[in-house]
Amino acid sequence: MVRLEDQYFNINRILLIAIGLWPYEQTKFARFQFIFFCANLMALIIFQFTVLLTSKCTPDVIITVLSFMLLNIIVKIQYISFGINIKVIKQLLVQIRNIYGKLKDENEIAIAEKYNYKAKCYTTILTMIAVCSLFILIISQTWMDICDVVLRINTSRSHNLMIMTEYFVDQEKYYYFILLHINVTVSIAIFSVMAMGTMFLTFFQYSYGMFRIASYRIEHSLDMDTLKSNMKNVNLVSKKIICAIVIQRQAMNLPKFLVNKFELMMFCQVIIGVTTLSLNMFQAFQIASFGNDIIEVVPHLIYVFAITLYMFVSCYIGQELTDHSKEVFLAAYNIQWYLNPVRIQKLILFLLQRGITDFNVTIGRLFIPSFECFAMLIKTSMTYFTVIHSTR
Repeated sequence: MVRLEDQYFNINRILLIAIGLWPYEQTKFARFQFIFFCANLMALIIFQFTVLLTSKCTPDVIITVLSFMLLNIIVKIQYISFGINIKVIKQLLVQIRNIYGKLKDENEIAIAEKYNYKAKCYTTILTMIAVCSLFILIISQTWMDICDVVLRINTSRSHNLMIMTEYFVDQEKYYYFILLHINVTVSIAIFSVMAMGTMFLTFFQYSYGMFRIASYRIEHSLDMDTLKSNMKNVNLVSKKIICAIVIQRQAMNLPKFLVNKFELMMFCQVIIGVTTLSLNMFQAFQIASFGNDIIEVVPHLIYVFAITLYMFVSCYIGQELTDHSKEVFLAAYNIQWYLNPVRIQKLILFLLQRGITDFNVTIGRLFIPSFECFAMLIKTSMTYFTVIHSTR
């Protein structure tokens, strides 16, 4: 029998199995994957940090090292946090199964399928973007060697890694081994972020679906003629509205519970993400200004694009959460609640009072994911970029 989790989260399941973090596949091999990936991510952080210990720490060296090392630290924090809270992920999957598995109305099932389809589309698109970015990143590091092979150029040239590292070996001699390790680790980082990020996105999509189902139940709760003071009709309508209130509460609790468990990780991502975005914008500007090899600017542009996209998607998710929660308020406001018996009016007024204030989640009591927050983060990054540039 196919589990609802496997049916609705099939793409997420494949991505999380690939990085050893699918809650229902915690085998010995999955634990080995987790340890191997953590070791690789940590190793690259260490080999970058050693540059600061073995080289003269000029501002240029510090900025160059931190522009990528901080990205790696973000991934490391997220990967470990996800692994530690894997039981929380399983618990959320069970909650969604219990909620969506009990739907009987065809229209409500159609709403669930609609948001399931949207979640799969978003996951597929973001995964394709990640694969394309990784391909461009690898090609930008190896295109000269590829040209040498294709054109059969037999001249030797020095190799320069686009990431400053110190492996305590002859980097020219072991260039391809170092390059292989960097590319493997970068691939792990990109797919880990994509797998975990799209899983969070999917959870929020199902939360939106629950808000939409609550709105649907409210909109269709007064289809029958309740004005005849028929107690049976009043009880049926009251039951429908109570069910709508219950599923609205579940829709609010799911994102709150998720953010509460990963709040520290998300807060670190915001702080480090803004800093890394500023550093990579500065690095890209510096390389372009001094007329260096244009290929050298490609990794920094990819990092800027990836961080900006991640920030936008995160803030978009928060904005959509607020907008979908408002739909419940509008549904309750637009029905003719004031013409119904007092018992039903009290239930509707309860929904209206709850919907007066916008529902949202807060990260570190400072950041509320929304379009306004996204604009603030980009503005802050640009401010830091300007400060760094003015001091150089």
